[in-house]
Order: sequence, then C-alpha cells, then structure tokens
Amino acid sequence: MTRFRRLVLETPEERLAASRCAVLVIDMQNDFCAPGGYVSRLGRDVSRYEALVPRLERFIGMAREFRRPVIWIMAQYDRHLIPKPMLIRKLQTSGNGECCASGSWGAEPFGVRPEPGDPIVVKHCYSGFYGTGLEELLDELRVETLIFTGVQTNVCVESTLRDAHSRGLYVVVAEDCVMSHMEREHAATLSTVNALFGDVLGSADIVRIWRQQPKMDEAAEPATERT
Repeated sequence: MTRFRRLVLETPEERLAASRCAVLVIDMQNDFCAPGGYVSRLGRDVSRYEALVPRLERFIGMAREFRRPVIWIMAQYDRHLIPKPMLIRKLQTSGNGECCASGSWGAEPFGVRPEPGDPIVVKHCYSGFYGTGLEELLDELRVETLIFTGVQTNVCVESTLRDAHSRGLYVVVAEDCVMSHMEREHAATLSTVNALFGDVLGSADIVRIWRQQPKMDEAAEPATERT
C-alpha cells in the first residue's frame, strides 16, 4: 500500500478533492450496449443505454474540465484470454458467440470514446484490476478515490469496485452514469455499495463538490494501453 492511501478521508468533499480522484469508464462497448451486440443477441433489452450516453458524456466533459484523469476499462474477451470458469458460463449462455473479441466491432466504444491522453486499461475478466496494470497506473497518478461509471452495474462495475475497496481505494459510484439491463441487480449493487463499500452520488453532486474546489493545473498523462 502506498503512502497515498493512508489518509483517513471522512467526508465526500475530502474523498473527491482535486488531486485524489479519477473517473473510470467501464465497458462502454458495442457488445454490451448496442443493438446487435452480444448482450442484445442474448435477447436482453439494450435500448436504455442510449439514454446513458449523454449523461456520461456530460460527466466526462466535466471531469476533463476539472482535470480529473479519465481512465477507460475495455473488455477483451477472446476465448483463449478469459478465465476458464468465465468461459464455461459463456458457453452455457451463448454457445460459441463472441463477446468483445480483439479487433471486432463488438469491442469498439459505444457512445463515448477515449481522447488522446486518456489511459486505456484492457481486461480479460470482470474486474479491471485482475491481470492488468490498473493498480500501478493509479499509484503513478496518486489516485486515492475512484469514481465509477459505465456498465454493467452489477457485473464489471461491481467486480472492479470491490477490488478497489480491497486495495484501500475510496469508492464513489456516479449513480446516474452506471447502468445494467438487469434493473433489480443494478439497484441491489447500489444499495450494497452505499451500505458497505463507499458513496453513491449523482453526477451533479460530484460536480458540485468539484466546483467548491480549485481546478487542477496539471497536464493529463500520456495515453497508455495496459494489458
């Protein structure tokens, strides 16, 4: 554990201070969100994700204005890359259907996309920490608080935030910038986070806290892809 994670930050205002937080954008990709993508082909309703895009776009724009790092967590689920238990469940659910295969349309960004200078972390399972360089990147950026956005709330968002919590990072979920096609499970994750893991705040509330603080002057880090 680094020295940047030893402070006890008792209020949301402290946890969301300028130099301490970064925004994670998780799995905003065609196979999870777009009509004709993997989740859509399973018969799930993905129409709601169109409404998520403008909210997420506004929040990312505010994060950039306030010089918060925006880190993109992107799934790459080729069969030979994912853990065997995950592969077994995938085969049981969808047979040989591909999800976020390397270089495919399904793996491309949906609605929002990285800009030059944004770090990109490629993952091969539900958590953005396992087998990636995310933890080392956060150490380099001196991040203590992660603000979670993206999909699915109850799967990859929750898996990643649990791992963040176990690593001593503060967890904040931007409530209106996460989504799942499973509404009951989405609500259950938010309730669990609020009870045990961190803060659940609307994006407007997060921005309000930022507006109360001086803007950061540091330049963004160079874009990096970590696998």
